Amino acid sequence: MVSGGAPVEDIRETRLADALGERYLSYALSTIMSRSLPDVRDGLKPVHRRLLFAMRQLKLDPNTGFKKCARIVGDVMGKFHPHGDQAIYDAMVRLAQEFAQRYPLVDGQGNFGNIDGDNAAAMRYTEARLTEVAQALLEGIDEDTVDFRATYDGEDSEPVVLPAAFPNLLANGAQGIAVGMATNVPPHNAGELCDALIHLIKHPNAAIETLVGMVRGPDFPTGGILVDAPESIVEAYRTGRGSFRLRARWDVEKLRLGMYQIVITEIPYQVQKSRLIEKIADLMTQRKLPFLADVRDESTEEVRLILEPRNRSVEPEALMEQMFRLTELEARIGFNMNLLDAENTPRVMNLRDALQAFLDHRHVVLVRRSTYRLEKIAHRLHILEGYLIAFLNLDEVIRIIREEDKPKQELMRVFELTDIQAEAILNMRLRQLHKLEEMELRREHAALSAEKADLEDLLSDEERRWKRLADEIAETRKKFGQKTQLGRRRTEIGAPPSATVVPLEAMIEREPITLLCSEKGWIRAMKGHVADVSEVKYKEGDREKFVLRCETTDKLLVFGTNGRFYTIGCDKLPGGRGMGEPMRLMIDLPNEHDISTLLIHRADRMLLVASSAGRGFQIAENDVLAQTRSGKQILNLGQGETARFCLPIEGDSVAVVGKNRKLLVFALEELPVMARGRGVILQKYREGGLSDIKTFTLADGLTWIQGERTRTETDLTAWRGKRAQAGRQTPHGFPRNNRFS
Repeated sequence: MVSGGAPVEDIRETRLADALGERYLSYALSTIMSRSLPDVRDGLKPVHRRLLFAMRQLKLDPNTGFKKCARIVGDVMGKFHPHGDQAIYDAMVRLAQEFAQRYPLVDGQGNFGNIDGDNAAAMRYTEARLTEVAQALLEGIDEDTVDFRATYDGEDSEPVVLPAAFPNLLANGAQGIAVGMATNVPPHNAGELCDALIHLIKHPNAAIETLVGMVRGPDFPTGGILVDAPESIVEAYRTGRGSFRLRARWDVEKLRLGMYQIVITEIPYQVQKSRLIEKIADLMTQRKLPFLADVRDESTEEVRLILEPRNRSVEPEALMEQMFRLTELEARIGFNMNLLDAENTPRVMNLRDALQAFLDHRHVVLVRRSTYRLEKIAHRLHILEGYLIAFLNLDEVIRIIREEDKPKQELMRVFELTDIQAEAILNMRLRQLHKLEEMELRREHAALSAEKADLEDLLSDEERRWKRLADEIAETRKKFGQKTQLGRRRTEIGAPPSATVVPLEAMIEREPITLLCSEKGWIRAMKGHVADVSEVKYKEGDREKFVLRCETTDKLLVFGTNGRFYTIGCDKLPGGRGMGEPMRLMIDLPNEHDISTLLIHRADRMLLVASSAGRGFQIAENDVLAQTRSGKQILNLGQGETARFCLPIEGDSVAVVGKNRKLLVFALEELPVMARGRGVILQKYREGGLSDIKTFTLADGLTWIQGERTRTETDLTAWRGKRAQAGRQTPHGFPRNNRFS
């Protein structure tokens, strides 16, 4: 303000982009450093660090009583964290949840939420105190082990980082979204981390593979089974980025009459059980889980989800494989070790970097703690030396105190004492002037002198300091390692699942059906294998064309005259009542083309496809399966050609007959195996085209239907030749329609 009271104008011309950039950068840095990313040294964000420090100030140790969470949140908000009370309480609740925190830092009493996703009770109803793990994080904080800074209002101070005698970052994990970056560290087993830390002290350049051999993968509080390939786990820890594939743990319980049920006892990390059940129920309603009859929740304090299969023919492994694909019973846990280092710089670290940063921090803590203790010892020894001088000259000291007007200055002059020593002598109680006290002082002086020499040696010997750190980490492993109830590994390291697709029959109840298809393409499926279909009625002007006896679990292959294959699940065919439905409603078969052949799919079978022009090839039946309504183009056609034949291959020879009534027999091996194409010439024609084709075993002879009987010709010498020859006139008595059947 100027003397006249008018405000001083501070107007600076600047580009809008520069002004926005400067302000947004400040906001981004504040978010990254003060809210979202954890510190690699103690694995905590500011709100968590302030919570633990405030609880320590309230003396909420593990062996003391609880205090209301409202009191704790009030202290944190009033002294250290100027944000909303609900945000602070939510952070505190998460630190107390055993299903969210691998090693809880807060021991909660009351309703702190559950795995179903229910919220915790209000903070006025719940109570809390620190756990032993949190106490380990705070151990030595009063011994100048870490730096302190002023709180937001300048009235108090708070730690910049905790001493962290526990590898909290990797043990409990961390999640956070900052500006332009994020972090996602899953929890790990503390015992395994301690093993890796001790190994890294002995071998500072240890390979990532060696460390992963000890830290085998995440260890989630909710258990589950890790099903990633070992090489992908190593790669994630090498780069600091990746993901982990986690599946629910399940078992089979046998029931009466050959039935069974699947019991799920552990679900993936951070999956809400109630939401999981709702999702499964929705999928059942949408008929996307036809193999599942029911799902129910029988959980108490332990998770117990029951899955009932549709029938006992469904294999448990196939059922669960489909559940993993469609529900949150399988989850992908992200891994992104984007952390703040000791200089508050965010960067992505690999496993060795994170472990080494923790060790470096603990080394700094050890040096600072030892230095602090050394200073305290030096101060105490200084006072003890004054006491001992006083005991040696006790009568003179008493005289000076009784007679001198300024006893302190006189003591300092006569015995060459410092101000501190003289003050300590004057403050000594009369009861301390007996002989035993002198002996105790000498013992204390000797013990402190020995401790001082030991600490000086420790501070001068780096190798010894690292050995001391290894001993401390071994002690942490003893308290929180795999042999303890809290530290035992919960997540099993399993093998990666096979890439096999769940067979359709595992999801569909197997029932016999009789498939009927008319000349005009109307299709239906009658229940059971109908022996006599002569009485079946068709629409006026239509009649029977195909009759196939199959099962609901089969796949129907439709070969069109356009050379495309279409695939239809037999369970999706319309029922036998009425006249059925046009097949063109199920597949995209053009109106100008018709159905050439219908086949029931058989895996690993070979097919022979041929066009009206007499071109064809062999193809594996597995290669013609189509995934969409539009089908799969297999046989390419020339101008005016149509796809005429598709038949399963049996035997070692091929017989073709043309419309010119010439027959040619050649070896099957002359016909190439292709995945798609126009094919090779089967038989040459001057005019006309292919009339019929058949595969057979040459030794058994060639058969055809002649009238009401079957004729077999074994001497085929006259008609045998090479593929693409014209052939010779058909044998006497060969059917006038030029067809083998």
